Amino acid sequence: MLDALYTAPMHSKTELLGALRRYWGYDAFRPLQERIVGSLLGGRDICVIMPTGGGKSLCYQLPAALLSRQTVIVISPLIALMQDQVAQLTQMGLSAALLNSSLAAGEQSVVLRKSIAGEYRLLYLSPERLARPDTIAWLQRVPVSFFAIDEAHCISEWGHEFRPEYRQLSSLRKHFPDRPIAAFTASATRRVRHDIIEQLQLRAPDKYIVSFHRPNLRYIVKECDARTQSALLAKSVRRYSGSNVIVYAPTIARVEETVDFLEEQGLPAIAYHGRMDSGERRRNQERWMSDEVRVLVGTVAFGLGINKAAVRAVIHLSLPKSIEQYYQEAGRAGRDGLPADCLLLWQKRDVGLLAHFIEQLSDPAEKQRAWQRYHEIRGFAEAQTCRHRQICTHFGEKFKLDSCEACDVCGCDTGWLATPAEEHRSRRRRTAVPSPGVARPRRSASLDKSLVPGGAASDVDPELRDYLREWRREMAKENNVPAYVVMHDTSLEELCRARPTSLSGIRSVSGFGERKTELYGRQILDALKRFRGGARASAAPEEKLKPVDETLQLLGEGRSFAEIAEIRGRQVTTVISMVADLVEQGDVEFQPAWVEAAKQASIEAACVGLGVERLRPLKEALPPEISFEEIRLVVARLRRLQD
Repeated sequence: MLDALYTAPMHSKTELLGALRRYWGYDAFRPLQERIVGSLLGGRDICVIMPTGGGKSLCYQLPAALLSRQTVIVISPLIALMQDQVAQLTQMGLSAALLNSSLAAGEQSVVLRKSIAGEYRLLYLSPERLARPDTIAWLQRVPVSFFAIDEAHCISEWGHEFRPEYRQLSSLRKHFPDRPIAAFTASATRRVRHDIIEQLQLRAPDKYIVSFHRPNLRYIVKECDARTQSALLAKSVRRYSGSNVIVYAPTIARVEETVDFLEEQGLPAIAYHGRMDSGERRRNQERWMSDEVRVLVGTVAFGLGINKAAVRAVIHLSLPKSIEQYYQEAGRAGRDGLPADCLLLWQKRDVGLLAHFIEQLSDPAEKQRAWQRYHEIRGFAEAQTCRHRQICTHFGEKFKLDSCEACDVCGCDTGWLATPAEEHRSRRRRTAVPSPGVARPRRSASLDKSLVPGGAASDVDPELRDYLREWRREMAKENNVPAYVVMHDTSLEELCRARPTSLSGIRSVSGFGERKTELYGRQILDALKRFRGGARASAAPEEKLKPVDETLQLLGEGRSFAEIAEIRGRQVTTVISMVADLVEQGDVEFQPAWVEAAKQASIEAACVGLGVERLRPLKEALPPEISFEEIRLVVARLRRLQD
């Protein structure tokens, strides 16, 4: 029946590989990509579960390249992601556009008119835009080839990121009964997969599920206290000096405090969270993407659609809300296939916080689902069972290995992550006489010997890599596109190895199709020639003041907390927290002007009865108009007086 409704032209394998080479510069498909493309070109509904970095976007973009005068409609949840995708496709020579609130009215009119004329191979819309009645009426005049739903798990109430606006996508089948629908997601359990198929009314869909086992990732889970966590974070980031790292913090305040902590340790880092100005957020993301700053500390708002292959570590500073969330975020490490570490440094208090937020939910069904996810992620952290096995089992995949040798439970090397107390115990054990028959600790088989400690391939000249990275940053700024649009990390590494001297040599580098070679080929050859002539990357800029020193300087100038926050690009609460620490340490004198006299007296009176160890009981005992920040400052003064 479906074939009668929709007939798409068949394409030979030669045509598919030709388009893959011409536009993407790749010589071969990744697992399942060719079959997925074939299903879409054959007019089939499909449901694709493919891990982060598996190449989902190519699965719907390549059919678009082959279907002339037709348009693939891509439903995507993030404006920034749409913008990056459109920029990348345009540089590849494929006409693409987006339609959302970021465009001026005149620009939207142009997109509407050109879409009806079939001038775009791909058109990106948000689920909110698609829900508008005028959008449906207009789309019915567009030569739509098929619909691609990205992050399709958002349509399911059982998914970890359920979004009500995604539910309205169920109307696609009613309005476009003869158009195929393709659902794509990186993380969906069997239950969520069934829900996606039901909600989108997919008709006998072809299902493609790539293995959830990521053998190049080392999952390391460690329970710690606040002080130990900070020490382990610094140790972990230092281990990957020179490589890209993502640190996930649970709150905006923790993001900013973590950035300041790392800066104090001499480890440059930048922040990413939802309360930052969108322009600043975008700039910080691009600085990290282009290797200008290697460590990015973000909330869960960071990462969706991030196209960075050479991330050597993802570090979580609290328990995520679900195994799906953890798998998706941790999976942003090692997308280049090389070994990478996924560290979960959690504290017992994380469990209480998750439970507290679940209790705030009013919908009984939603609360039940949240409790289920809570027990699953807590079990993952506390169980002494292979981490890879736990993840695969959660997603309904049978794990066939007896031991992954790539997690803390199965015996991968975690000695470098030992706390001072553990190192002391280890030294004592090493000096003790071993008992007869005691086996030596098993070494990890997963570490690729071709890697240096920072994670980069040892056969690449680091000076050339830095020089080409700098060239890529300049090109990205000049063309107002993200660095990865100019060139992916894997392509840059391959250029460093091949050192081509001709355009045909550049065309042989993975990732360089016809259009990209035309755009950048000559400039890359010139850059390589300059390097051979002695040119090198610019020296690093002078180091700025460390966060504490900058805050002390601004306090000395008589700046208010609000002014310091604006100058430093921080939330006021983060600044006050740092100042309170300085007061408690005796580095700054408490100023009476910081807290009204009456409030200060009330706080001090409460401290007499309740003590100064914990802030929560004080907050609950005091009038609501007295803020946590005011309590924190007064308590810091009292703690200092007690020392």
